[in-house]
Amino acid sequence: MRVFTVLGPTQSGKSTLVEAISRLDSRPTTFDVSGTVHLHGFSYLDEPWCAIEVDGGGDALAFVGPAMAISDAAVIVVPPDPDAAVLCAPYLRLVEEAGIPAILFINRMDNPNGRIRDIVAALQGYCSHHITLRQVPIREGDQIVGAVDLISERAWQYREGQPSALIEMPGSTVEREQEARAELLEALSDYDDHLLEQLIEDKQPPSAEIYDLAAKVLQNHQLIPAYLGAASHGNGLTRVMKALRHEAPQFDIAAGRDEAGEKARAIAGFADVKKHIGKIVVLRGLGDGVKAHDALGGETVGSLMELDARTQIGALEAGQIGLAVKSDHLSPGNIYDSAAATELPHWARSHPPSHRQLITPAHERDDARLSSALARMDEIDPGLHLSTDEATGHSILGCQGPQHLRRVSAKLAEDFGVEVIAEPVETAYRETIQKPVDHHHRHRKQSGGAGQFADVHISIEPLPRGSGFQFDEVVKGGAVPKNYIPSVAQGAEDALAQGPEGFKVVDVKVTLKDGKHHAVDSSDYAFRTAGKAAVREALPMAKPVVLQPIMRAEIHLPSTFVGDLVPTISSLQGQVLGFEAHPSATGWEVFNALLPAVAEDELHRSLASSTRGTGWVKLGFDHYEELRGPVPKSAKERAAAG
Repeated sequence: MRVFTVLGPTQSGKSTLVEAISRLDSRPTTFDVSGTVHLHGFSYLDEPWCAIEVDGGGDALAFVGPAMAISDAAVIVVPPDPDAAVLCAPYLRLVEEAGIPAILFINRMDNPNGRIRDIVAALQGYCSHHITLRQVPIREGDQIVGAVDLISERAWQYREGQPSALIEMPGSTVEREQEARAELLEALSDYDDHLLEQLIEDKQPPSAEIYDLAAKVLQNHQLIPAYLGAASHGNGLTRVMKALRHEAPQFDIAAGRDEAGEKARAIAGFADVKKHIGKIVVLRGLGDGVKAHDALGGETVGSLMELDARTQIGALEAGQIGLAVKSDHLSPGNIYDSAAATELPHWARSHPPSHRQLITPAHERDDARLSSALARMDEIDPGLHLSTDEATGHSILGCQGPQHLRRVSAKLAEDFGVEVIAEPVETAYRETIQKPVDHHHRHRKQSGGAGQFADVHISIEPLPRGSGFQFDEVVKGGAVPKNYIPSVAQGAEDALAQGPEGFKVVDVKVTLKDGKHHAVDSSDYAFRTAGKAAVREALPMAKPVVLQPIMRAEIHLPSTFVGDLVPTISSLQGQVLGFEAHPSATGWEVFNALLPAVAEDELHRSLASSTRGTGWVKLGFDHYEELRGPVPKSAKERAAAG
């Protein structure tokens, strides 16, 4: 089975292209993964094929890596507009990081918004591999009515909903065709000395030799060829399929890209949970393939099915794509041998989640079901990240964006029967103190039997940022017995859990200096209570301040948008640290900044808007600093309630 991934920005025509190609078979099969990835099985020239279409937009980029990992090649669908080239930048970057052979399909040539040369030049700005035109358009006035193949030099006229017709090359196209063919041969000659010699000697190389060289160059991912067409009219489809069939690598070549070992038997690309069926894993066979009920990853595989999820098959041969059910131990993003799993290479993994929300069930009775459902979703969705909110204990769901969150919420409701409420994650404010304070507290309680008594003299003092909590004691003469001192320390730590403004207190040292005890009424509990009360009473006198977390942001974005980001960071009270060209991604910049954590959501919204959805950010905690101005009301209310 030959497999290729279809990528491209939203509204570029990916679905139209795949559906038109699939219709070449009278009985295509389809399988959808999480409403984001669409697998289309079909037959072309009596050979089995599978096209993996990944939705456009930044929210779906997490699925691109696994799709390429189980594919032989990639097709990037490009809008016919030079200004839209930047929208293809993330996909060009991903195919280059993966090292997967790729071709471009410049779609909607029935209504271009610029010259082909300008479109290719704009795309070249985001691609380190040379992009070579393999066709030039045939024009009648302002209309593109066909294309000329630059290797065979045959001209083809488009026909609505039918294969193109072979025609004589129009005279008006000859000059442009000769110029573009010379550029193509010159690009190919960089990889073949024999062709270079022929060009130097002004000899015309045979078309068969050029096709062979073009296939070799594509298979080694040395050039990216560009084809023309209009998928909605059925134009240019046959040429794309011929390129994939004759020039894209076979599976045994592609399998080496995933760093699979000799014992590897399958790649798990995707997984989904379907109501009434359970977990379904999309597998592609490797090596000797997999049979139903074989050991894979240390456990037994359940049933194997074709993409229609109805037809059972006995085995998954090398290169073949199928579905595994009743195989909950299998997870996407792994290469499996009989006994173990190996994670896919780094290029197949998603960007860090950019949209964090606190997830709670709409109905309290669903609390346990929600935990289970989120764990299952985390298994099958490469773009998700689960964590726990320290303040509330609720789940924090990290998504790729608002649209991704909506898809996850809909799936939780439809397939797991759990409705959820999503709320912003409260910023983790902290408190500290600015001056040392000595304080004395006596805890005494008498009621009936044994009483409670503990007397402590403490001092609290500020520590440098990031020091945390420290405890020391300088008690002399056994005024506080050694066995009670840890209880004082625990009480002090209890008090620091919530300061005067309601937030955890950090970077404080508490020293037990003196105290008294009673032979009968003193206890661990009494000294813990005294330590807690002493620190709690001392904090307001120590000039407390609220600290806000500052995040370090590493922002990846196309170079053209860098100028717009500087004022955005300033408006979020951030600090620009600098930016530089990405060391390996052509046309990309890495922009470093510091900004308050409270601005995290606004950064993601601004970044999505200012970069047209192409930029992404990796955030990490950097330090705490004093908050200038009032504490946001919602944060204070939540802290007080906690």
